[in-house]
Amino acid sequence: MILFGSVGLSSFLLTPSPACADTKLSRPSVEHVPGFLSGSTPFRTFRRARIPAESILLKDLSSGQILYAFEADRRLSPASLTKIMSALVMLEYGKLDDYVTVSREAAAAKKMHLRLRAGHIFRLEDLLKAMLITSANDACLAAAIHVGGSEEKFVELMNGKARALGLTHTHFSNACGFDSPTHYTTAQDLAALTELALQHPLFRSYVKEERGVLTAVNTNRSYLLRTTNRLLGRMPGVEGVKTGFTSKAGRCLIAKVSQDGKELLLVLLHASSRWNTATHLIKYGLRNPRLATTALR
Repeated sequence: MILFGSVGLSSFLLTPSPACADTKLSRPSVEHVPGFLSGSTPFRTFRRARIPAESILLKDLSSGQILYAFEADRRLSPASLTKIMSALVMLEYGKLDDYVTVSREAAAAKKMHLRLRAGHIFRLEDLLKAMLITSANDACLAAAIHVGGSEEKFVELMNGKARALGLTHTHFSNACGFDSPTHYTTAQDLAALTELALQHPLFRSYVKEERGVLTAVNTNRSYLLRTTNRLLGRMPGVEGVKTGFTSKAGRCLIAKVSQDGKELLLVLLHASSRWNTATHLIKYGLRNPRLATTALR
């Protein structure tokens, strides 16, 4: 068992997955990573018996170095972090100026939704913003059905892209992130996917936005979009990226931070204290940009 104490974090090991020969992304090798000494741990203020997330990956994007990892190859439910892949597929296969009619299926989407009405029409780009800013499932499903012809066909595109990118521990069964035994990914795969997504200027712009407005083109009905990412606008340098939550996935987060010439990417899956954990890890990463990770042999 890996424990948090009031003075530090005990050492832990993380076993890497086999390399994939056809990987198209530059994915970090998650080696056996030693724990932190009590003098450098960012978790000194935690009073918990265990690491407060089921999977963690903190990466220095400038060097490609992994600063902190725990169970980063463990397959878990990603909740709405799924929408990162959905957005990439929409940007690749869709036309942002297309008009999308909300279907009855999309209007009935569960959980986080804007209560879009069947028959209302929106620009694809605006639906894309709604699903990334406020994680609206009805906006996501409407856009997915439009781009793929059906959600099933759209999910095929998602899984095809995952295979092409070498995300060997990722499989999707829906476009929005609902729990399913066949819907899973890992922190390592999500980090690689997010790095790719952030190379797209529109994606990078959307996930930074704290607010927006979604307006139907065939009615005067509008919806206010508010980010689900509490770090945006509150922690200097935060530039997105996405939150997620379901009963199975728990509270998830991917955060991108640029500060003082440093760039960090953090992935948290099933975190018990998402914002507190993220804040401590980000501060740790900013203080320790060149932390060495030594493989144990």
